[in-house]
Parts: sequence; structure tokens; C-alpha cells
Amino acid sequence: MHLIDLLLLAFALSIDACVVSFSYGITLKRNILKSSLLLALFTGFFQGMMPVLGCICTNCVRYYIQPFSKWIIFLIFLYLGINFIKDAFEKKHTKLKLNLNILFLIALATSIDAFSAGIPLALKCTSICLPVILIGVVTFIDSLLGFYCGRFFKKLRPQYLSVLGGIILIALAVKVIL
Repeated sequence: MHLIDLLLLAFALSIDACVVSFSYGITLKRNILKSSLLLALFTGFFQGMMPVLGCICTNCVRYYIQPFSKWIIFLIFLYLGINFIKDAFEKKHTKLKLNLNILFLIALATSIDAFSAGIPLALKCTSICLPVILIGVVTFIDSLLGFYCGRFFKKLRPQYLSVLGGIILIALAVKVIL
């Protein structure tokens, strides 16, 4: 694959991580730098490593995971989106936190498509190293950009923004199954 093709692939794969980071950028109130870096690191690492797994498991991917991948992503994003909206309407607002379980779920949900992208990479590339590095770095950067764009919109009412973040995640979930 040409470098421009790899960059376009990396950008396309990073969009989900950017949208999720945007949603968290809108709602988080504490540990902003730490949260943005953790989101970017987790999503960048998973996006970069999943094509490697896809290359290794090329023959198994289509048969076992591909038929269910959109439903797995749908359920994870739907769960996260509903939690965002539920939190917006609770009388006692708890601070939204990113723990390791949530970071893992986000990274997994946003990188399942990267797992599938490992199939054509295995078939077209002689080396997986450059695609892995590009996908990971582009996702890291897009995740940070998404998070801080979300921070920009944080000046609006928090309840509305939390609902907006939830709607974005649910819309992303619905987009996956359509």
C-alpha cells in the first residue's frame, strides 16, 4: 500500500476514537490532561495493535468475529451513551471518571474495525510495522484533538452537554449497525 493510502486508512480508523474523546471532553471536569492523554494512549495503542492481531488471525476473523463486530461495537457505544444521558438527569451528579474498565471498553469498541483492517494489510503489505505506527499515531492525535474540541464546547450547560455526549455515542452505535 502507498503511504497516502495508509494515512487515509489510519484517519478513517481514528474517527470513532475522536468522537468518543470529543464526548468525554465535553463532560469531564477533573484531571483533564490526564484523562485526555489516557484516552489518546489507550485508543492509539489499541488501534495500532488490532491490525497486528487481524493479520495473525486473518483466516479466523471473517468467520468468527466479523459477523458480530458491529453488534459488539453497537452495544458498547449504546451502553456508554445511555450512561452519559442517565448521568445528565440524576439529581446528584457524580463526577464522570475514566477508570481502566471504561478505557478498555472504549479502546476495544473503537478498534474492532482496525482488527478487520488487518486482513487487507496482511494481504497487501509486506511489513505491518509502518501501518501499525501510522494508525496508532494518527489515532492518538485525533483522540487528543477530539477531546480538546469537546472542551471548547464545555462552556454550555453541563446537563445538555452530557445528553449531547450520550446522543453522539448512541448515534455512533446506530451508525455501526446501519
